[in-house]
Amino acid sequence: MKLSNKGIDLIKKYEGFRNNAYLCPAMIWTIGYGNTYYPNGKKVKAGDIVTLKEGEELLLHTVKRYEDCVNQKVTSNINQNMFDALTSFTYNLGCGAFLKSTLLKKVNLNPNDPDIAYQFTRWNKAGGKVLKGLTRRRNEESFLYFSE
Repeated sequence: MKLSNKGIDLIKKYEGFRNNAYLCPAMIWTIGYGNTYYPNGKKVKAGDIVTLKEGEELLLHTVKRYEDCVNQKVTSNINQNMFDALTSFTYNLGCGAFLKSTLLKKVNLNPNDPDIAYQFTRWNKAGGKVLKGLTRRRNEESFLYFSE
């Protein structure tokens, strides 16, 4: 599967666009729509600048890695909304966290398990602190996951 426009828009909404490199709440240099690396593998660093067009291209390039992760690791039959929600989650947290998550285990056992909603909401911290923005994002991802 590929991320739909709904999924792209969800990522854009919560990542926001910043053309100047900044330290995210986890203290990692970030640019564009939450990107920490460029397509060539170089890390984002202080002082980096991208245009909106470059940020869009970077997002589309980066999202492929997370689509691949979700496509490879989800073994159950999921719909587009489920895929979009899981890809947004994985884009934000990384494939490593997704692979270790109870969320993935529950999705693979039964993609309609109501406890999946709770599993999304558990991932609302950065640097050990609950963030309102992450709480809102997880709630919206969960809502999208269970929408038809």
